[in-house]
Amino acid sequence: MAEISRHIPKLDFRFSHRLRVRWAEVDLQKIVFNGHYLMYFDTAFADYWRTLALPYEDATQLLGVDLHVKKVSLEHHASAKFDDQLDVALKCQKIGHSSILFNGAIHRGDELLVTCELLYVFADPITQRSCQVPAALRQVLDNFEAGQGVLTLKTGDWEALGWDAMEIRIEVFVDEQLIPLELENDADDAAAFHAVAYNGLGQVVATGRLLPARQGQGRIGRMAVKRVLRGSGQGAAVLLALLKEATRRGDKELALHAQTSAQGFYERLGFKARGDVFDEVGLTHIEMFISL
Repeated sequence: MAEISRHIPKLDFRFSHRLRVRWAEVDLQKIVFNGHYLMYFDTAFADYWRTLALPYEDATQLLGVDLHVKKVSLEHHASAKFDDQLDVALKCQKIGHSSILFNGAIHRGDELLVTCELLYVFADPITQRSCQVPAALRQVLDNFEAGQGVLTLKTGDWEALGWDAMEIRIEVFVDEQLIPLELENDADDAAAFHAVAYNGLGQVVATGRLLPARQGQGRIGRMAVKRVLRGSGQGAAVLLALLKEATRRGDKELALHAQTSAQGFYERLGFKARGDVFDEVGLTHIEMFISL
């Protein structure tokens, strides 16, 4: 039975987090110290929330709950070593009245190294007494594990989406990047096509806009994604919606001014750099484009 368990496929898990074992995590036997496996699962749990498009702190505040670990059990099947690439998988196995149970597995390739059970309980943040799992979160978890999407994407004009778009734009550009509000908000919004992404709790997580085409070239701008969710797909969903609209209306090319820190993001979606790096609102940018 133990030999069979080492080759359990990963197909039972929709979510998996990839990490590489660091030198500081191995012991004198040059294998991962046992206590670090729990850290791996805890790290993956944070990424699980990002995959659900849920900013952990904002989401728990909105729901009015705290989340605490009640019980953890680990079973070791084989050892990880320095520089191994590990896949840490998690699945919400059961949702109770006030608790959620996760099953987890760490694989190296197809070899199963560690399995776990993680039991979390919900508590009132003031009284610290257990409370019911919020119905909205229960629905998000059920939908994800059933294979459904985590985002609701709305597209339209400024009148319909401007309030929500500005919420995330102010958070990212004004509060985080310290761009003056008067430079962030401009007259182009009224003529632009907007896309806004919402998570399963109705929170705004990403936005972007597409300006009217000039001589066959459309221009994308004001791409903003909630900081703690970057790298988990929300920005790509917005960008693809803008690309779809540009294609529908017959644009020949799309261009944008990308912050150099985001250049790799756009390149992965097919954009190419053009020209030299330049300064815009105190941040380094580069023009990027894609032919349609």
